[in-house]
Amino acid sequence: MNDRIRSLADYKAAVEQSTIDPEGFWSGIAEQFQWMKPWEKTLEWDFDGPDVKWFIGGRLNITENCLDRHLEQRGNKLALIWEPNDPKERFVRLTYRELHEQVCRMANVLKRNGIQKGDRVAIYMPMVPELLVSVLACARIGAVHSVVFCGFSAQSLADRINDAEAVAVLTSDGMFRGNKEMPVKRVVDEALEHCPSVKRVLVHERVRWAVEMKEGRDAWLHEELQQVDANCPAEPMDSEDPLFILYTSGSTGKPKGVVHTCGGYMVYASYSFRNVFQMEESDIFWCTADVGWITGHSYMAYGPTLAGATQVMFEGVPTYPDAGRFWQVIDKHGVSVFYTAPTAIRSLMAAGLDHVLPYSLHSLRVLGSVGEPINEEAWHWYKSHIGKNRCPIVDTWWQTETGGILISSLAGITDEKPSHAAYPLPGIQPVLLTTEGKEITENEVEGLLCVKFPWPSILRTTWGDHERCRQTYFSSYKGHYFTGDGAKRDAEGRYRIIGRVDDVINVSGHRFGTAEIESAINTAKGVVESAVVGYPHDIKGQGIYAYVVTEKPLPAGDVKAAENMRGEIIEAVAAGIGRIAKPDKIQFVSGLPKTRSGKIMRRILRKVAENELGSLGDTSTLLDPAVVEEIKEGRL
Repeated sequence: MNDRIRSLADYKAAVEQSTIDPEGFWSGIAEQFQWMKPWEKTLEWDFDGPDVKWFIGGRLNITENCLDRHLEQRGNKLALIWEPNDPKERFVRLTYRELHEQVCRMANVLKRNGIQKGDRVAIYMPMVPELLVSVLACARIGAVHSVVFCGFSAQSLADRINDAEAVAVLTSDGMFRGNKEMPVKRVVDEALEHCPSVKRVLVHERVRWAVEMKEGRDAWLHEELQQVDANCPAEPMDSEDPLFILYTSGSTGKPKGVVHTCGGYMVYASYSFRNVFQMEESDIFWCTADVGWITGHSYMAYGPTLAGATQVMFEGVPTYPDAGRFWQVIDKHGVSVFYTAPTAIRSLMAAGLDHVLPYSLHSLRVLGSVGEPINEEAWHWYKSHIGKNRCPIVDTWWQTETGGILISSLAGITDEKPSHAAYPLPGIQPVLLTTEGKEITENEVEGLLCVKFPWPSILRTTWGDHERCRQTYFSSYKGHYFTGDGAKRDAEGRYRIIGRVDDVINVSGHRFGTAEIESAINTAKGVVESAVVGYPHDIKGQGIYAYVVTEKPLPAGDVKAAENMRGEIIEAVAAGIGRIAKPDKIQFVSGLPKTRSGKIMRRILRKVAENELGSLGDTSTLLDPAVVEEIKEGRL
């Protein structure tokens, strides 16, 4: 069986086969990979446990499928184009043969430093080729990698290292980010004051700073690489051996270590990558996400390399040296498939078309969106000004826990609709449930988004705390994986994600998704971005509190200008949803509290709206912690 869907007829046939015989469907796709030993049974599962196993008894190494199997046909094909932070610095190109050699050398360095199969390795590095090489090198020898976004605080890094009991850290001396040079090794040193499990630290030289090197623990990576050769056979791994741990924020504040395993994750990352983006052999793919997030795992480290694709890796930020950098890189390297976040799109939209018009963008073929539902205004701007109304947009919905895209249009194959993730991929069986757990089978409905049958890249556990995995994802609705999101399904069966269930506001018995209200607010003239939360209201039960970022800061003390803007926003919500959804309070802010991946921290905004200013928790890992102080001071 070929896993490529190339027409609407292919899509419908795949949906039918995967529904009637899901095990046969996934088995056929898995057979296309290189296995050291075939599996004996395709699937065993029990969502009550939870206990899910795919390709049982099969043995493989994911890096043989990412690298070795391409060498004969694609050895000289570009695997990676690395674009540095500074556009004046020379970019780097690596072929699949060169990437294979670098991964094997790095793997031998790991072994030389005592790292073995099953050991956990924390990776805290900027977006340099060595980060990608390190991830694949860990997988090569069977070590479990835990990438921590290079920007998290020392405390956050220490928490993750200790939870995984990592034996080693791979890092760099420093990093370039926009017009800043930032310490990295210093953060690691601070974290390791509280991490007894770490025995080795390998340091990549990026900014050439003098850093403190602890004797017996720390070593320079370039010196270690000189001591090894490029011959490193891939370690045989069981299909269900852990491949990586990736930490995601939990409602308790303690990060959850989501565990993905070798076989099922490999199959689904490749399948979803090839089909959602409709990848062709000649494409140049660019996912702007950092490898510290799941998007950078599935659609940079693994998906593209499994497919033998050429991809761009970018060290910098979209606004340096100016807001045209993304578009400059697309033209420079001939990017044909571009995958980024709504947050980036909205910020570049606010910067104006003067930063877009100098670039042709003629190489683009497919556009993608990831991270949160994209509002209609940003969708249309992206479609019109970046895609020139000729590129399909795939608005992808998925999670760290799902391992890959579950709901999305397939580029140019299935139809697209603004603000709708669209249809489930073949092999994915989503359902909408009522709060009582009853399945809603009709269309034109809203409910809780769950999945009733496992797919290969579903999370297996949370590291060291299986009960937390069960409680968080499998205990709410028996026999279902609960995504935590609410969704609407339209007349044609397309899904629209309306936000986390705890981001649904109940106003006088009417439920509104925060994303829905924000989308309406963002259509008001002069609004760049907004975030909406509920707060206790004496009459309505919950009122709507909106935090709004405007294109131009409102003049301090100009009450009339603020009132006029409030009026515009209320009219936009009334037109988009109805007056019952109009915000009760509108606070104008210069920015929103966001994680470094661009996720708005509504938990903090909710606490401010509820006047619980003493329980905001740690804000040091936010992109701009100062924004929180401004929001607190301006609370209505």
